[in-house]
Amino acid sequence: MAQSDKRRSILSAAVGVFARNGFYNSKVADIAREAGVADGTIYLYFKNKEDLLIQVFLDTMDTVLFEQETALRGITDPIERLRSIVRVHFAVVESRPALAEVITVELRQSSRFMRSTDLKPFGRYLSLMAKTIEQGKNTGQFAPEIDSRRTARALFGVMDELALEWAMVPDRHGIGEASDAIINLFLNGLRVRP
Repeated sequence: MAQSDKRRSILSAAVGVFARNGFYNSKVADIAREAGVADGTIYLYFKNKEDLLIQVFLDTMDTVLFEQETALRGITDPIERLRSIVRVHFAVVESRPALAEVITVELRQSSRFMRSTDLKPFGRYLSLMAKTIEQGKNTGQFAPEIDSRRTARALFGVMDELALEWAMVPDRHGIGEASDAIINLFLNGLRVRP
């Protein structure tokens, strides 16, 4: 097995073990067994269990970014770009329930993750949304006083919170149906207009 395949296998096993047992109840030995590697092999790729959890997040963000960028090719309208970003986000969540649970539930328990400032893929994801919002401001489609960066964080926060709720419900229904409601809320706000 090539090194990159072994690393992927360990990350995949970690997702399954973390989703089943929870982060704190999971043991490196359980992950190694599920990945089909010796316990020590994990430490060739990851510093510890928490590092493994953070790498699951970073790899996931890289994958989501790739899927977002692929979906956005050829879409120039900022409103349609935002719709696509939300739809792709929820499609990824819905297609990988165990991963969604690990990212939305278990990752929040990592104090190192919550303090980390070196989350470049996450920053690029927020930047993708912020640039789309800025583009909408420049074309006159979005209000000029909107702070693009904060709005991007708020939009991600809403998507993340709905993904958390979805991951925590044992009898899951489709999360994708929420995408249009969320984007309409962000585009139109709550206020009734004449």
